[in-house]
Amino acid sequence: MIRRGLLILGLIAGSVSADEAVTSGTGAILRGLDKVSGQTQDFRVTNGSTAEIYGLDVALGDCRYPIENPTGDAFAYLTIWERDQRQAIFDGWMVASSPALSALDHSRYDVWVIRCMTS
Repeated sequence: MIRRGLLILGLIAGSVSADEAVTSGTGAILRGLDKVSGQTQDFRVTNGSTAEIYGLDVALGDCRYPIENPTGDAFAYLTIWERDQRQAIFDGWMVASSPALSALDHSRYDVWVIRCMTS
């Protein structure tokens, strides 16, 4: 089911073909933006762990990329919530090449996928 969902997202984004295989990375590099200060910062998050990105907690379930193109498009399953809150404000797949396809909707912060870590 996950592979099919990734394939559908990749086909919509135009980044992978129907016959292109994907594999999991060890984690992801995410970029955070504080819209008030204009500050951006890159964060490394390993699969199954949570990172504090400004005022948000970001959990990475998995990061996948095309086997034939490791520096190509990444798909990451993220769950994001405001610090000290229980209700997730984002829970789903983000596509590196099409961040607006499935974006975090937050008034102050933005998070998007840059690429998967391959080692």
